[in-house]
Amino acid sequence: MPTCTPGGRLALDFSGSAGRESVHSAVVPRIHAFELEDLPWFPRRIRDAMTDYLGYVGNLTPAPYVGFTARLHEAMVAMGEREILDLCSGGTGPLPTIMRLLDEQHGYPVRARMTDLHPNLGRFEHARAASQGRIDFEAEPVNAAQVPAHLGGFRLICNALHHFRPEQARALLADAVAQRRGIAVFEALSRSPLAALAILPSPLIVLATTPFIRPFHWSRLLWTYAVPVVPLACLWDGMVSVLRIYSPEELQALLADVPGSDEYVWDIGQLRVARAPAQITYLIGRPR
Repeated sequence: MPTCTPGGRLALDFSGSAGRESVHSAVVPRIHAFELEDLPWFPRRIRDAMTDYLGYVGNLTPAPYVGFTARLHEAMVAMGEREILDLCSGGTGPLPTIMRLLDEQHGYPVRARMTDLHPNLGRFEHARAASQGRIDFEAEPVNAAQVPAHLGGFRLICNALHHFRPEQARALLADAVAQRRGIAVFEALSRSPLAALAILPSPLIVLATTPFIRPFHWSRLLWTYAVPVVPLACLWDGMVSVLRIYSPEELQALLADVPGSDEYVWDIGQLRVARAPAQITYLIGRPR
C-alpha cells in the first residue's frame, strides 16, 4: 500500500490487483515526441558524444541515487543477487556511482554487465578498466525487451525507460517477469515544469564538461565546439525526455497487463533528492 515518509518519499508497494492503488499523476501529460539519439539514421559519433556526456555528468554526485540505491539493495539482498545486468547503458549512465553506493554505504559489493542497443564501446571499455573488471559489457546489441536468457543478474534501467512507448515498456517489464529476474528502473527526473527548467542549462554544461570526458576523442570537440550539434541535441533530447517520463501511476498501469506480475513484490514511487528541488521516479520489482 502507499506510504509517505518524513523524507518526502512516496512509495507504492503492491502485489496482485487488490494492492493496486492510485498515486498522484504527473501535472504534465505524457507526450512521446522523438529523441534524436533514438533515430536509426542519427550519426553514431554524435550519439556516442551525447551518451559520453550523460555518463560523465551522471556520476558527478551520488545525491540523486542514495534513496534509490537503498531500496535496490533491499531487493537484491532478498533475492541473494550479487550481479547487475545494466540495460540501455548508453555511456554507462550512473551505474558506477550506484555500485559504489552499494559497496560503501551498504557493504554489498556487486559486479555488473552493461548492454545497449547501440553499445558505446569506448565508454564501456573505459568503465571496465576503471572498475578493474568489476564492470564488464556485451559488445553486441541487446534489446531490453528481449534479453537473451544467458544474461543473468538483477536488471537495472537508468534514465532510459522513457525511450520506450507504453507497449514496448510493458514488453520490457514482461520479459523480466517471464524470466523471473529482478528489475529496477530509475529516472533522474519527474514529468514536471520544474524538471523542464532544470534541462535548460544543459548546453552550457555540455560546453563546460566536454574537455574532462574520457576517453578523449577529437570528434567530440568538433561536434561540441566547432559545430555545436551535441549541446543543442542534448537540450532537445533532455526536454523531450521530461515529457516522456512515466509517472508512478502510469508505471503501475503498465504492470496491470503483465502476466505474472502478481507473483512479484513491486515498489513504485518518487523520492526527493536531498538539498535539491528535484525528485526521481523509480520502480523496483522482484519475485516473491
